[in-house]
Amino acid sequence: MKVEKLAAIVTGGASGLGAATARLLAEMGAQVTLFDRNVDAGEALAAEIGGLFQGVDVTDENSVLAGLAAAEAAHGTARLLVNCAGVAPAMKAVGREFVPHPIEGFRKAVEINLVGTFLVASRFAARLQQVDPIGEERGVIVNTASVAAMDGQIGQVAYAASKGGVVSLTLPLAREFAQWQVRVMTIAPGIFWTPMLAGLPQAAQDSLGQQVPHPSRLGRPEEFAQLVIAIVANTMLNGEVIRLDGAIRMAPR
Repeated sequence: MKVEKLAAIVTGGASGLGAATARLLAEMGAQVTLFDRNVDAGEALAAEIGGLFQGVDVTDENSVLAGLAAAEAAHGTARLLVNCAGVAPAMKAVGREFVPHPIEGFRKAVEINLVGTFLVASRFAARLQQVDPIGEERGVIVNTASVAAMDGQIGQVAYAASKGGVVSLTLPLAREFAQWQVRVMTIAPGIFWTPMLAGLPQAAQDSLGQQVPHPSRLGRPEEFAQLVIAIVANTMLNGEVIRLDGAIRMAPR
């Protein structure tokens, strides 16, 4: 499938990995709709790339359906979905003075990272059933997990569990959606530069990057976007999780 003139949706598209993906897709000729809760950043980026912004909460079905309808009205049925919306809480299962992890925080991570991914992907795929294929396929879904799904560190229990769910839904969704010629892939990034890391001192960022065997630096959001493009282009990539991590394996702490 070619990116040029393709209608695409990027969740979490206002910043970080999602923003880089949206920019590259637009540069290659795609018609991009951004889903995000950050209205100011989302509208600014949409204006920059000539796309559409929708203030979508990926955990709310009505919000997702409204966003999909608006994207379709503007660009036609989307053929590509890139799920980047997510949160990365840091908290131990049992903290200081034997206080357990607040269950609300755990639920929020699972709701946004896992339920949100499934909600958007399933509603997106349902719309694709009703359109004609382009060559061998109707569309592509690319979800975002994390190396934390496999190498979760102490303090990442909610994040690792939610991203582990994204890893686990990849193959069954790919198998189910195969009947409609829709592929499902997942990227598991390692330590990437994102707005969450931007607040750290440069020395701390450099220290994190040095943990990566090669190249010994933080991953660049543009490198994530490049892998999305490669997945779209290669029809045989389906039902798989690709680690994009410079060969890092996270230590317990």
